[in-house]
Amino acid sequence: MCDSPNARLAVLARQLCAGGPGGSTWEHVQQAPPDPIIGVNDSYRADTDPRKLNLGVGAYRTEEGKPYVLRAVREAEAALAADPAANKEYLPIAGLPEFNRLSRELALGPSHPAIRDGRVATVQALSGTGALRVGAEFLAQHLPPGQPRVVYLPNPTWGNHKTIFGRAGMQVREYRYFDAKTRGLDFAGMCADLSAAPPGAVLLLHACAHNPTGVDPSPEQWRQLLALTQERKLLPFFDSAYQGFASGDLDADAASVRLFASAPGPQEMVLAQSFAKNMGLYGERAGALSVVCKSKEVAGRVESQLKLVIRPMYSNPPMHGAAIAARVMADPRLNALWKEELAGMAHRIKAMRQALYGQLVARQLPGDWSFVLKQIGMFSYTGLSKAQCEVLTRKWHIHLTMDGRISMAGLSAASCPYLAEAIADVVTNGGSA
Repeated sequence: MCDSPNARLAVLARQLCAGGPGGSTWEHVQQAPPDPIIGVNDSYRADTDPRKLNLGVGAYRTEEGKPYVLRAVREAEAALAADPAANKEYLPIAGLPEFNRLSRELALGPSHPAIRDGRVATVQALSGTGALRVGAEFLAQHLPPGQPRVVYLPNPTWGNHKTIFGRAGMQVREYRYFDAKTRGLDFAGMCADLSAAPPGAVLLLHACAHNPTGVDPSPEQWRQLLALTQERKLLPFFDSAYQGFASGDLDADAASVRLFASAPGPQEMVLAQSFAKNMGLYGERAGALSVVCKSKEVAGRVESQLKLVIRPMYSNPPMHGAAIAARVMADPRLNALWKEELAGMAHRIKAMRQALYGQLVARQLPGDWSFVLKQIGMFSYTGLSKAQCEVLTRKWHIHLTMDGRISMAGLSAASCPYLAEAIADVVTNGGSA
């Protein structure tokens, strides 16, 4: 006699619960390793020690260690909320047109010939990460036939760069960037590696405030890199995550991007922008991707293909963050307030560098710690080993990435002495006793 339907259902239910035949479709799925950056925040939240310090977060913090919402952003958001004409309709695939226009003008300058001639295709993206991914997908699909799908990334670089370009189908290679001995730029190694790159290769460059090292080329080195890029026929892809946030000056932090975009030819290039850091719009995911082309006609075709990348990926971008950013950039009073706040944030980070350096020198640590002052932007690459970083976390409850990168924005005048004492401990005696 055949089993009744109810009996068969009961057996199936037991098998599902036991993970046996007919069990989970994803039984074979392995546990993924934690993200090296996001994992720092998780370990910090789980730490119950009152001395704990989070230096892994890539977000600005006040002297009191609190998140900061810019006044310009609050006022722009209030104005948007009070606008009776505002609605929640879908944005176009390319995003908010006014945001796109202002984003490329912020990066290149409003009177730049590429903008004047209509040679820049810009689409709104999901912050800098989304801009990089859309750009990588576009390049993987539309680099000239026969040209290598290869991208050169600095070593080290932001951890997500490799995954973004790799998942898009690009072959990832590295070029030397950081000199561990000087804790500065290995410019000779960088040039040697790029001189060996195949023509047409994509070259990923950090526009300013290199993450994780805080080490940038000098103006003269940028000019040499431009000459090398043109000589080797490389395609520059700028990641601009810190414009205005690094030095406090929007124009100064865009100097490298504008240098390349103004090169004769004209120079074609790709640019990913994020408004997470410089407007504090971390959770709003406001970003832009621009492709500088040789002609207006090419730019039009490029934009059409960027839309084809976006449409099956997320259809169209969110409205709120882009609308805030556009209002801050367009309104003269809010724009002036924004620049004032940017300068204030950059100044506080520089003050933390000076304070930490002073505390380290006072403890007479071996070696030259002046790199803390020479590096720029949110992060400092300390050169501490993984073992030393593990002791900082385990013994001192200082949470940081295991490559020794610390967020200067996570420091305060009160916590600088504690960090210096912890660094002195791991440097002088390995953190024992």
